[in-house]
Amino acid sequence: MPVPEPADPGTTREWPGASNALGSEPSAYLRQHAHNPVHWRPFGDEAFAFAAARDVPVFLSIGYAACHWCHVMAHESFEDQETADYLNGRFVAIKVDREERPDVDSIYMAATQAISGEGGWPMSVFLTPEGLAFHAGTYFPPTAQPGRPSFRQVLEAVHEAWLERRDAVEQNARMLAVGMANAQLASAVFLDRPPESLDKSLLSEAVRLLARSEDPDGGGFGGAPKFPPSAVLEFLIRHAAVASDTSDAARDMAGRTLAAMARSALCDQLDGGFARYSVTADWSVPHFEKMLYDNAQLLRVYVRWVRLHGDWVLPAGEAASVASRVADWMLDSLGVGDPAAPDGLASSLDADTVVDGVHHEGASYLWTPAALEAVLGPGDGAAVARMMNVGPSGTVSELGSPLHPGHLLSGAELALWNRVGPVLHAARLARPQPARDDKVVAGWNGLAIAALAEAGAILDRPELVTAAESLAEYLVRVHWRPAADAPANPGARVLIRVSHDGVARGITGLLEDYAFCAEGFLALYAVTGRRRWYGLAEQLIRGACARFVVDGRLSDSVGESAQVFNAQGQHAGLDPFDNAAPSGAAAFAGVLLSYAAYSGSHEHRAMASNILSLLPPVAGRAPRVAGWLLATAQAAAAGPIEAAVSGPSGQQQRELHRALLASPSPGMVVAVQHEMAGDAADDDGAQPGDRPAEPEVPLLEARTPAADGSPQVYLCRGMVCDLPLGSVEELTQRLDAMTESAG
Repeated sequence: MPVPEPADPGTTREWPGASNALGSEPSAYLRQHAHNPVHWRPFGDEAFAFAAARDVPVFLSIGYAACHWCHVMAHESFEDQETADYLNGRFVAIKVDREERPDVDSIYMAATQAISGEGGWPMSVFLTPEGLAFHAGTYFPPTAQPGRPSFRQVLEAVHEAWLERRDAVEQNARMLAVGMANAQLASAVFLDRPPESLDKSLLSEAVRLLARSEDPDGGGFGGAPKFPPSAVLEFLIRHAAVASDTSDAARDMAGRTLAAMARSALCDQLDGGFARYSVTADWSVPHFEKMLYDNAQLLRVYVRWVRLHGDWVLPAGEAASVASRVADWMLDSLGVGDPAAPDGLASSLDADTVVDGVHHEGASYLWTPAALEAVLGPGDGAAVARMMNVGPSGTVSELGSPLHPGHLLSGAELALWNRVGPVLHAARLARPQPARDDKVVAGWNGLAIAALAEAGAILDRPELVTAAESLAEYLVRVHWRPAADAPANPGARVLIRVSHDGVARGITGLLEDYAFCAEGFLALYAVTGRRRWYGLAEQLIRGACARFVVDGRLSDSVGESAQVFNAQGQHAGLDPFDNAAPSGAAAFAGVLLSYAAYSGSHEHRAMASNILSLLPPVAGRAPRVAGWLLATAQAAAAGPIEAAVSGPSGQQQRELHRALLASPSPGMVVAVQHEMAGDAADDDGAQPGDRPAEPEVPLLEARTPAADGSPQVYLCRGMVCDLPLGSVEELTQRLDAMTESAG
């Protein structure tokens, strides 16, 4: 039952400074709410101090710019004056962009799931002024629905509990924080302990468990809604490269999922790029936001499939075409500035398109038979409608259906599509387009650098490598900033997570940002041979060790917020499980393993092994949330192989280098002795004299050319090398044998 309004306590008339404070925020998501009648504040000490001064709870709303249901709740509740008046009078309202503050999102998502049993966005959490969660949910409608109260009912119930049962509310909040702390301690990783040996049987067991949840007809795992399982696919493809009794099963599962997604509505058939997820099990009705982190991961996975050198389930040529279109979409649609040399990649495109002032989900992408015929004429229009599953009843809304063949196009179908696709694409560009969130997130750009560099090498598209280097230059110039204590610590730098319009601001990078950027720079080094990228990866890895390892224990973040620290029971947090992107811990294990292979560092190899100790209890229960840990473990089981290319530059060295990059060997690192022209003249934003000498790559030490001066390749494990090889044929045969036997 609704609770009668109290006489007055805490109305906004008593707090004349209260108003919507989001107008000057750089976040696109926060600016979307800058004109709400709700008196939103950004997350920070000031907002919580205001709540303490008023002695009212905090209403914390978390979402992101491309989120459809965030728009829905905003329109229904946050734009409603009566709801806003009630909220303003009894709460302090805080808005958070989860993409800028994943540390805030992570801890309060865990609290929301513990309280309500569900999670998602918009996330609605009620906090004490100290930041402790005591009630939470996700989307609340304006009127009650079966099993879900209205937003006003929730506000009234929370307000009544705060006034009448404060002691119980605060006690429950403290108990939840203790529970969060215990969960953190249970999954703690200590990097200063003797490493445990890896049980390789876990990898095959994970494949068998994944097979039990596979949808062999629709591809992917589980039922609707379905998300692209990028990290799991990375593991399956790595596992498929190594001979075992589960390698064929891993290959076929990965192929079925990749093929199903590529031929579905999840993949934009006109413009490339993948939507966030599908609301149906057959991938036919996507949720239309397009995220950089999804597409960067999927680009890399499709390229990795090409490297398996086979046509099982998904032909390599089709995979290469998908990868090429995804790369083009990333640069054309998300590139800031010149797509050929972007100043960062933007975060996302919105799920909704605003048409005549009204939000319509996926409006830019939907077609009816009549719309197709209007553009293509009756004959081609009807043929495309049949081929792309566009019927008279729209599968998304009255605006129509997305284009999706659901099968590999035949020769005649492909010829038709190649002819009409550009015409449809031009017609679609004339429609209103979804908004873009222009913020540049360091870690996601790191993922994109790795994907574009490898795609450029494997697809023979050097312009993609050039774009990857441009992204890397932007991160170094804008995000890799002098530390605040630089006078006391000359040369020290920190990574800033987010930039807007070429200016970095906000919190320093989290563990995932450091790990993803280091991963990108190492991939760029492997492709280009430029020692600078290796040196920057080394700086990031060492910086992450100094920042996120405290008393031997690894954490995702360090002291960005007192309220987050309180909410997690005043213990540093580490979430080992993959979400939309690999977990920071898993990604860090991967870069530590690669760095150890390049540098010969037993210390960093041991750190990677300690993080992989998270795997045994997870791999046997929930491998779907541990894909990147499994992928890293597969690389560790394979060695990984260390490849050093010595000798002078030229055609022979390029062919040897390309053969190495084309290998599917899990986690293999590649070092090339040759430095490209201009490497020493690069500008990373440092002042003259600030830059240390470019580091030597230990893997290349004492790697000499052949007796006749020609290039040759050393294949090693643990810095112990076989006799060098000078021909591509010898190299390929030896590499295949080492890879297949690496299980």
